[in-house]
Amino acid sequence: MASDDIALLAEALSKTHVEYGELSYKGQGLKLDNTESVKELVREIEEYQGLRALRLEGNTVGVEAAQAIAKALECKDQLQSCHWSDMFTGRLRSEIPTALRSLGSALMTAGARLRELDLSDNAFGPDGVKGIETLLKSSACHSLQELRLNNCGMGIGGGKILAAALTECHEQSSALGAPLKLKVFQAGRNRLENEGATALALAFQVQTNGHKLCSLEVHMCVCGWITHSCLIVHSCFQELNLSFGEITEAAALVLAQAVQDKPHMEKLDLNGNCLGEEGCEALKETMDNMDRADILASLSDDEGEPDEEEDEEVEDEENGKEMKENGVKDESESPVKLEPTCHPEILSFLSSPTTETLLKLGDNRTGLIQQHVDVSDPDKVADAFLRISSLYSDDHEVKKAVLETIDILLKKAFSGSSLQTYSFLSTLLVMLGLLKGEGKVKKVQVLPGHLLVLEHAVQQDYFPQDHATLLDTFVAR
Repeated sequence: MASDDIALLAEALSKTHVEYGELSYKGQGLKLDNTESVKELVREIEEYQGLRALRLEGNTVGVEAAQAIAKALECKDQLQSCHWSDMFTGRLRSEIPTALRSLGSALMTAGARLRELDLSDNAFGPDGVKGIETLLKSSACHSLQELRLNNCGMGIGGGKILAAALTECHEQSSALGAPLKLKVFQAGRNRLENEGATALALAFQVQTNGHKLCSLEVHMCVCGWITHSCLIVHSCFQELNLSFGEITEAAALVLAQAVQDKPHMEKLDLNGNCLGEEGCEALKETMDNMDRADILASLSDDEGEPDEEEDEEVEDEENGKEMKENGVKDESESPVKLEPTCHPEILSFLSSPTTETLLKLGDNRTGLIQQHVDVSDPDKVADAFLRISSLYSDDHEVKKAVLETIDILLKKAFSGSSLQTYSFLSTLLVMLGLLKGEGKVKKVQVLPGHLLVLEHAVQQDYFPQDHATLLDTFVAR
């Protein structure tokens, strides 16, 4: 064989990495601006019979170049893996969605059935997610098993768009008898925050065939982790990797409780977070007590407790403001909002609860409160709970009225979705000062009635057992 032929063969092998069906331009640092710059690449794609994987990561692709590559992909129906991370360095953010739409359209035209799609490190933001939205909803992604979108700057908006696209993909693929079975999902460093991460958690909740959830590194308050963990563990993931996500001790304990009695869970990775030495020990002890210590990964890279921030929620006593006897602030600051046509006696009671106004409502008090408190709003339910329970006393008539009213209120509230009920619980914990939250939720002065009525509620059939366990975790601390 001539030396020139050997050189050509070596070059071909280096590009394919000797992987069957793979054409690789990985890490070559190519600046592909226009049709001319991708002429050779396009030719190789067109001539590659049985192309199953295309690696373009580590290059920079412009709109015109992407369109030329897309044209070559329109007949590659066997393509399964697209390794397209770090592919737009130096490109205008506005260019990226157009390039992605061209490539996605080509995959759909070809009738490809993707198994892997990696678009990490492209920093395309919410608009970039829109660029792959149609592709993710299409039949080309019904077979998708691995989706990697690390470090894309999706934000809350992008997270919601992605969640909706994955949900639609699952619905359409299920209708065809072959539901989406996403096994690996990565979306670290995307600033999804509570809303974006919860939207994704809801999307995963319907996908009961998944196996691994990897690196969903989001920055959330503890309330967010409560709802998030509730939704995640309802899926059949075997591995949950939430390392390096700024999770605190309280949030870690929430997640630990959430994986209890989940036999399918094989690994929980919370390494590199902000638990602190005591938090790590508390987590290990909790997992050990649940006989699930074997699934907890190493905590060797824990970053310690987060720096103390100034508490924005200054105690009312320190501000010289008078606190109502029931521990809840004036009606002007109450989140309980009633209908304009609200019964005047209900308005009077919820604005300034007293035992007299409660008893004055008569036997119809439960129906009136149930009718006028919006149980779909966790904040309003939590506020109403605290106002009513603050009146608890040893007087038989008052005690009976308080407990009956609370039972009706919570029974209706807990008939909603798990996300809604966990949101109520997290809001209640914040208001009681047992959990640090975001926003302007004000803490109340904890009264004996609050805890005694709560103790009664957790023993009732309407109160979910997992909620009671979670509540006990925070109260015990």
